[in-house]
Amino acid sequence: MSIIAPSLLSADFTQLQKDCEMLNKSEADWYHLDVMDGKFVPNISFGPMIVQQICSLTKKYCDVHLMIEEPEKYVEAFKNAGAHNITVHLEACKHLHRNIQQIKALGIHVGVAVNPHTPVETLSDIINDIDLVCLMSVNPGFGGQAFIPNTLSKIRQLRQLIQTKNSEAKIEIDGGVTLENAAEILKAGADVLVAGNTVFKSANPLQTISELKHIS
Repeated sequence: MSIIAPSLLSADFTQLQKDCEMLNKSEADWYHLDVMDGKFVPNISFGPMIVQQICSLTKKYCDVHLMIEEPEKYVEAFKNAGAHNITVHLEACKHLHRNIQQIKALGIHVGVAVNPHTPVETLSDIINDIDLVCLMSVNPGFGGQAFIPNTLSKIRQLRQLIQTKNSEAKIEIDGGVTLENAAEILKAGADVLVAGNTVFKSANPLQTISELKHIS
């Protein structure tokens, strides 16, 4: 069964505790927390202080996605804030293997994200060192974008790479996930579905999360 990771970027930050309480009652597995710096992506979201507040409101797995430059300066702060997984962008890391080892040394899981234009083959040398690959299915920086169809091909390619390398990395899809395309995404080989607007703009978020969870 797939892992459902609602993105708090789409939550109502004037009602953040209420939205977290809703997620705690839901069938969601993870919290997905998008950190943006206004440099690597053209938007700014929140930092370790907000992540700490969110993580304090749940016992669920907190998946922190760093869409930032020089992540090595901040990963310890996010770990201390409560992150169970920290994902860094391949495109933002000059020394990716060093970044991965730094996060692993903190005793938490590590993921690597790749933008839509980045070939999955670039992950070949590090796929056995990581727990998660976050395939961006939209251009990062803003919520509410449409799913890029070519992502399905990339999922299949990545699944083949993982099998060939005998890796245990999970495939996470981030961007444009809906009730209409989730089945096709999972069929292609995804393990984790990040859903923002689909959940938080829904008339019944609890039901929407349940429907996503039980798509096969």
